[in-house]
Amino acid sequence: MSNTGKVAKHAAMIGIFTLISKFLGFLREVLIASKYGSGYETDTYFVAMTATTILMTTIGASLNTTLIPIFTEIGERSGRRGKLRYLNNILNVILLITILLALFGFFLSPIIIKILAKGFEGEQFQLAVKLNRVGLPIVIFLGFTYVFSGYLHSSEIFGPPAIMGLPYNFVFLFFLIFFADKGNIEGLMLTSVVAASTQFLIQIPAIRYQGYRYKLDVNLSDPYLKRALVLVLPVMMGSAVQQFNTVIDRTLASSLVEGSISALTYASRLKDLIISVFVAAVTTVVFPMLSKAFSQEDIRQVKKILNQGINIILIITVPATMGIIVLSEPIVRIFFQRGAFDSNATIMTSQAFIFYSLGLVGASLRLMLNRVFYAFHDTKTPMLNGAFAVGLNIILNLILIRFMAHSGLALATSISATFTTLLLFLSLRRKIGPIGLRNYLKCFLKVLFASIVMGILVYFIYFGLTANLISSTIGEFVILIMSIGIGASIYFILCSILRVKEVRLLFKGLIRK
Repeated sequence: MSNTGKVAKHAAMIGIFTLISKFLGFLREVLIASKYGSGYETDTYFVAMTATTILMTTIGASLNTTLIPIFTEIGERSGRRGKLRYLNNILNVILLITILLALFGFFLSPIIIKILAKGFEGEQFQLAVKLNRVGLPIVIFLGFTYVFSGYLHSSEIFGPPAIMGLPYNFVFLFFLIFFADKGNIEGLMLTSVVAASTQFLIQIPAIRYQGYRYKLDVNLSDPYLKRALVLVLPVMMGSAVQQFNTVIDRTLASSLVEGSISALTYASRLKDLIISVFVAAVTTVVFPMLSKAFSQEDIRQVKKILNQGINIILIITVPATMGIIVLSEPIVRIFFQRGAFDSNATIMTSQAFIFYSLGLVGASLRLMLNRVFYAFHDTKTPMLNGAFAVGLNIILNLILIRFMAHSGLALATSISATFTTLLLFLSLRRKIGPIGLRNYLKCFLKVLFASIVMGILVYFIYFGLTANLISSTIGEFVILIMSIGIGASIYFILCSILRVKEVRLLFKGLIRK
């Protein structure tokens, strides 16, 4: 099977399971709201969960990113046995680190809660500390999860990591349907611990099938262990920089009219949903392939894989951007407008959603390019690029907020993402030579033309059918889905006519899965 076919096939599988997991996660949130409401208990639970997972999520994601190229290099030099020895070593080191983090978290829990929730006092403060301590085993389980998924991804085994969101959410749904009741928030935290354990447990059969058997053996002098520690720090700093960027946006939005922060938050979640379901699926598949090509010093293959990955991302994100521009307001209204979320909130959120979407291509390509640099064991360039992106974003925030309020903050994020992505392209070109920018531009112009035609037709289909429709959320939803379906069909037909070859392979991958 060609590399493009492999990317399409595995990305389709990951995207489908991610979409199912997101849907189950949505049901989970609905049931939590239904069983516990929105107040004292849920506020305390969410703060305690944040205190439990915030550090390990950053460390774990960074660890997963840096382990894949290291596992790949070891596999090329020492075979599967070498990879398994390193897996055992890094697993024991992470076990030791996470146990220490959990112990520190137990004793420092009151301080952590005070920092994250200054307003918690008395019984609520004590409950938050208790819940935080109950949930600390999650730190250890997350460590195992990221190490296992890093090994499997490096071996181009994507199934178990892709489906781990399913048992996670099923555990929650089982508890919430049969056992949850108001006043039993401790049970929800215990369920969180059990659910977190399923994420690494479901990967164990695949790990054992590879021949792994656990041994209590630690080699601190392993040069690959030292390399992992050196590489992971810049990735962590880059991730922290992005978190800081979000904090700055929310801080500036707090000076605007009420609802600005919520509008940005909801719009950002909608944008991130597209990236997590579709774009992250592509980068997850491409990353180990790039690492393998780099470890073999096959720069020609690196460029070929990069070319296919970027073109597939363009095929996904350009029409998504056009669709959001056309249908932003009805999407937000159908999914969010109810109860306290009124028509004004819909307008504010849809405006932010449109301006966030303008940076969807840039943000998605940056995610891809960062993985390319990580495959080269270069974690410094993405870190510096991320720091520059934050600085540029702050400057643009201060300028655009004066004229566009919260929409200016969203637009600043988009401009920053797009500009810094162009800088990453230039940095990569200096690193490995010509990377086929003309080919990317050719693909972009083709899918842009197809997207514009699709957007015009979808506009007339949706707003033409809803013009005389009696107010009905279900009716609007049906027309929205129908419009998107027709638009997607038109888009793929046009891309086929324009001979965008990755579309055909992507479509075959979807059919195969």
